[in-house]
Amino acid sequence: MFAAQAAVPAAMDTRALTGDARISLIIPTLNEAANLPHVFGRFPAGIHEVIVVDGHSTDETVAVARAICPDVRVVMQDGRGKGNALACGFAAAEGEILVMLDADGSTDPAEIPDYVSALHQGADFAKGSRFAPGGASADITHLRRVGNAFLRGTVNLLYGTRYTDLCYGYNAFWADVLPRIDVGCDGFEIETLINLSVARAGLAVAEVPSVEQARLHGVSKLRPVRDGLRVLRTIIRERVRRTVREPAAIPTAELVALAALGSPA
Repeated sequence: MFAAQAAVPAAMDTRALTGDARISLIIPTLNEAANLPHVFGRFPAGIHEVIVVDGHSTDETVAVARAICPDVRVVMQDGRGKGNALACGFAAAEGEILVMLDADGSTDPAEIPDYVSALHQGADFAKGSRFAPGGASADITHLRRVGNAFLRGTVNLLYGTRYTDLCYGYNAFWADVLPRIDVGCDGFEIETLINLSVARAGLAVAEVPSVEQARLHGVSKLRPVRDGLRVLRTIIRERVRRTVREPAAIPTAELVALAALGSPA
């Protein structure tokens, strides 16, 4: 386990560190009926609630979720995109620990105890990594790997982090830090925005090695070039916004260069 931020946990004294914290599992869905039996079948014991945030699927996603898990909480998202779905799920969650999980079978629910353990050991935010020792991916393409490395390196340079993965949505965190995590975007760049806000807030981060599997059924909604550019714009925008709030944070020349990168052609 790799501590990406050597910060003091945000609210250690208010947390149930004895292992009895309630775990809320948030799963955004959009036409994932064929994948849910596999995903739900790998839930570990001890999950307090499963929240399926559905983007108005046209298949039987909601019916399948309820058939497999009668106690599932179904939330219909009030907007579009993964970012909005996660925000809706976070708002509905009751647990002290929130876990983000994909519905396509790429993220393994059997790893959840590793994330929870990292939180109980003192982290505010447990961040999945496919590239930390012990992690791997059976799904990432060469283009996505190169893009992730570039974007991760950019974030590490600008924010002083030591992340080994950036664009990966398998994370868990204490609910009490949610007010310090920005979820104000709709698309796949939400994963990067969360990581940036975690770094900006100085939260204690532990990277958890994770093995990403290939999507089981259906077609991925991810578009590498389009979504990669959205991630890059998010990185630049958040860095410039941080500089406006903290004028001495970076030299003027760097700020000008960043602004130029973010300007439309």
